[in-house]
Amino acid sequence: MSSRIVNTTPTTDDSTGLALLDGPLFEGLPFLVHPENVVWYEPGRVHILDRRVYPFETRFVSCESYGEVAGAITDMVTQSAGPAYTAAYGMVLAAHSVRDKPAEVMQETLQKAAGVLGNARPTNRNIFYAATALLEVGEAAIADGTDVEHALLMAARQRIARDYEFARVRGAYAAELIPDGGTFLSHCWPETPLVYAALLAREQGKEISAFCSETRPYLQGARLTADAMIGLGLPTTVLTDGMQAHAMSQGEISLVLTGADRVTMAGHVVNKIGTLQAALSARHFDVPFYSFTRGPDPTSRTGDDVEIEMRSGDEVLNCLGVRTATADVAGYYPAFDITPPELVTGLITNDGVVAPADLEAAFSR
Repeated sequence: MSSRIVNTTPTTDDSTGLALLDGPLFEGLPFLVHPENVVWYEPGRVHILDRRVYPFETRFVSCESYGEVAGAITDMVTQSAGPAYTAAYGMVLAAHSVRDKPAEVMQETLQKAAGVLGNARPTNRNIFYAATALLEVGEAAIADGTDVEHALLMAARQRIARDYEFARVRGAYAAELIPDGGTFLSHCWPETPLVYAALLAREQGKEISAFCSETRPYLQGARLTADAMIGLGLPTTVLTDGMQAHAMSQGEISLVLTGADRVTMAGHVVNKIGTLQAALSARHFDVPFYSFTRGPDPTSRTGDDVEIEMRSGDEVLNCLGVRTATADVAGYYPAFDITPPELVTGLITNDGVVAPADLEAAFSR
């Protein structure tokens, strides 16, 4: 990926929809999940918070083409919900690159950009759906003869704002599940719904705490989730991925709350590698296991329909730039695993907490 590192902040321009990303909905959120600290757009550039180094460094990767944006997504500059937001702005950037070109060129460019951005990481379907939705907006703007870049920018920011609204809804459902005095375990970085869950549970007067499993090899749990929970003032403990079962056996964990990069219609949870072992441990020790999801992916009936991203094995031989394995060994790195529905207590959706067995009926209406 060819990109520049910048340290900067966005400017305010309500005509481009930045007001959508401000207001009461965003009050009390820690730095990491404020929209402008995830990714933001200025004409000709997309700036992405580099989550590979946060919180040790706060820097943004600046991309000047949609190809660079896709490369940043693939290279793990942004993770969890960040790639979908980034792909949306990548579509805006694609429109900017052909703003003075004929309609046929704009159409072709947007179609290519949607394909490249939408498939930057194959397991997370939210990236694909964001790019596809922005393509439809762009095509409509081309047909209407309106400013394509502006239409896409407004649509991207509206989509992000709406995602935060629904994240708060899911967070509210989750807050009801966390008992007063309870401790939840999270794996990887469940992003905004978990932040809202913790924030709203605290507003209800509950004394709660967080356990964050480290999440090798990028340590999203130790760096991102833990930082966000500390930002909310929660007592927070980091444990290695291999300590989850022991913590549950000692009664340390009240419930598990994870994200989901994809959920199938049958209720399989596809999430960061290590989620399956958390679910197995939770079942053995009678700990409820929940995952946040906007809803099931209609193109995925079961786990067999999901392509699991296989990343370079070299990535697990290093951690934060430091070699952690002996020489001449191979690494194995499926980026995600699939938790079967029988291990899932409930899925925390925009429409409430749904049992896996009821998911297809609930979302087929």
